[in-house]
Amino acid sequence: MPELPEVETVKRSLEKLITGLTIINVDVLMPKIIKSHTAQDFKKLLMGSEIKKLGRRGKYLLVYLSANKVLVIHLRMTGRLVLLKDNAELPKYTHVIFYLENDKRLIFADMRQFGRIDLLPEEELANMPGLKKLGPEPLEKKFNPEYLKKELKRRRTKIKALLLDQTFVAGLGNIYADEALHLAKVHPERPARDLTAEEIVNLYNAIVTVLRQGIKNRGTSFSDYVDGEGNTGSNQNMLKVYRREGKPCHCCGSIIKRKKVAGRSSCFCPQCQQL
Repeated sequence: MPELPEVETVKRSLEKLITGLTIINVDVLMPKIIKSHTAQDFKKLLMGSEIKKLGRRGKYLLVYLSANKVLVIHLRMTGRLVLLKDNAELPKYTHVIFYLENDKRLIFADMRQFGRIDLLPEEELANMPGLKKLGPEPLEKKFNPEYLKKELKRRRTKIKALLLDQTFVAGLGNIYADEALHLAKVHPERPARDLTAEEIVNLYNAIVTVLRQGIKNRGTSFSDYVDGEGNTGSNQNMLKVYRREGKPCHCCGSIIKRKKVAGRSSCFCPQCQQL
């Protein structure tokens, strides 16, 4: 599933290309992708709308339109939002086509069909289910060592499970949680409230570091993720533990292990991240 760096990269790659353009027409080829409108109503509401700016909240991509409307797009596991090059054929699994002025086409494609698109007034954005309970953005001021210290001390859950909880911190998923825990030298099964003050600061710094690295490298691409121009990221070449089960740790040479933690696969170094 695309995480914060991937969604941020899609946002940045598209905003320079589509901001200021008007939506001329819309084709909905897979109606279930549209969350709160019929395909016909969705089309009517969008036609003639100008794209004012793009934003992101957690793993949600936000497209702000004229008349105070917002497209809320969640890519889920295999969703892609791509601006097609001139005369390019529609990709396989294209479910929604946004026809923009100047003959441009923005498409939403999703092999697994788990992605969703919503359209709502901007004033209702803060109360949208899925958005209203999101925790702080990990690259903004509200997320800091003091917040971590306060929240961790009252949590009995394992730290890996907590990092995946979107109400605790928005945008982290399996990739960057594993990478942050390895960088901070914290075992994924450590109870959150048992982390020391030093470990909490290290974890905060690690989260910020791996997310900024992911954005700098334009996301992590294994099979499905591409940015808004259809380009893959390169952060998969920088990963220290994620998907490296059975390979030597870059730091100590120990073999990377994988196990399920709170129902999710977790990769870690048993030497660097002792329980």
